[in-house]
Amino acid sequence: MRTVHRRSALAAGALVLLTATAAGANASASEEDGGKGEARLVGAAKMFREDGQRIRFAFDAHGFGWNKLPQGTSRGTFRFSHYTPDGKDGAFAEGRIDCLETGGPVATATGIITRTDLKGAKGKRVGFTVYDDGRHDRVGYSWGGGDGDLRRMKVEPCLSAAPYETVEKGDFTVHHKLPPH
Repeated sequence: MRTVHRRSALAAGALVLLTATAAGANASASEEDGGKGEARLVGAAKMFREDGQRIRFAFDAHGFGWNKLPQGTSRGTFRFSHYTPDGKDGAFAEGRIDCLETGGPVATATGIITRTDLKGAKGKRVGFTVYDDGRHDRVGYSWGGGDGDLRRMKVEPCLSAAPYETVEKGDFTVHHKLPPH
């Protein structure tokens, strides 16, 4: 029990740090290029769940396309956590972005899990889709369909689910920009 509570506290602390980092990155990028630079997805938020589950996502993703392709420039980090209302059960994961694509107020990103407490998930690719709608942002994720076990999934780069979760607190910013042709 102590380990789980400690993990919850560490996850909450890391989310606060990542939120501040993402907000700072967003502000400095906007100041540098007047918001006209590269595509990006930044921010952090807690999802709404009536039963009190604690689900959080944070992103600091930049560039465009799958970074394995010659023109791919995607990079950055992601973090997510999902805990029961009492904090006794749940997991977190964080990793590196390997693809980011944007279109208007929507971003789809994938990344490889580099650190987690969910056995068997390290090294797996996960996907996220964010709809930036001001105070009504939404998030979808690749393991939301099927049985929800991301350890058995095979997610291709730049693919995820429709944004079906509603943000309760926090904000995501999607800046759409196509790379030069």
